Amino acid sequence: MEHVVWHESLVNMADRHRANKHRSGVIWFTGLSASGKSTIGHHLEKELFDRRIRSYVLDGDNIRHGINSNLDFSREGRRENLRRIAEVSKLFVDSGIVVLAAFISPYREDRAFVKEIVGTEHFFEVFVKCDLDVCEKRDPKGLYKKARAGIIKNYTGIDSPYEEPENPDIVIETDTVSYTHL
Repeated sequence: MEHVVWHESLVNMADRHRANKHRSGVIWFTGLSASGKSTIGHHLEKELFDRRIRSYVLDGDNIRHGINSNLDFSREGRRENLRRIAEVSKLFVDSGIVVLAAFISPYREDRAFVKEIVGTEHFFEVFVKCDLDVCEKRDPKGLYKKARAGIIKNYTGIDSPYEEPENPDIVIETDTVSYTHL
């Protein structure tokens, strides 16, 4: 990378914050599949949009259709998935946008890595907490059923771990509260 040079913009983050009349950052939703991360993210995006706050949802499934379509769900694949998302999120933050990132991101170490890339001052972790049995009952994509049948391997919560955040900025318990009550 010695021949690659970063080009500084003539417009900085503070300029964008003034123009947008709001600060940028990353709200990182983590939790099991079907816990409600994307649902909350999309409803929050609409609320922010209505308040003229520039925001964008980065969703785990959508990202894997494009920029991360070549990655698997191995430990290494998951880490690279999050590294790329963190780098994209960092660019969005610099551009003045509030990023609503909805990713299972099952490992504490990887979430800490994302926070380091994005910058601690721009990172807000939200643990979307929901019991596994409730997530399995919801199972909108039928993935838990396939994981239990052995059709899908390395499925978080079934045969791959999910490490709950130790000190998230906020916890939303979606097995007891719906997004309409947030």
